[in-house]
Amino acid sequence: MNEPAGREAPVPAALLSARAAAIAAARAAAEKKATDIRILEVRSLIVITDFFVIASGSTERQARTIVEEIEKTLLALGYRAKRREGERDGRWILLDFGDIVAHVFVEEERAFYELERLWKDAPSIDWNDGSSGTDIGDGPSSMYSGSADVTSTGRRRTTRG
Repeated sequence: MNEPAGREAPVPAALLSARAAAIAAARAAAEKKATDIRILEVRSLIVITDFFVIASGSTERQARTIVEEIEKTLLALGYRAKRREGERDGRWILLDFGDIVAHVFVEEERAFYELERLWKDAPSIDWNDGSSGTDIGDGPSSMYSGSADVTSTGRRRTTRG
């Protein structure tokens, strides 16, 4: 059935905004103990996607597990991976969901490619509301009594509360 002129069809409740889905992907990565999780909003810099979700695992096996959890989480929210790369080697795995591209690295590969340096003009999105045990970067958020963000150099900056 067509909607009356001037009204858009309702968006299915399962399909979240790209920002909310990127946050869900970051939290899914945290569930599998990913480290140094970042969301970069790249929509003003490139036209092919809106958000990069970047995370690290210590081994290829962990990187694959993180990718599986991100994919499972986003699929439940109505996002299906359109393209995937790097699964065979497992050192830099890319999942392209259209509005969101997830990059999961083994730590050495991430240090080599430095995506955050390449996209340093992209604003970082705070993805952690404190509900999971992992904050941006390494370590439990309970260690900090204030809010935390990451500087352009990738270092944690904490404001004591």
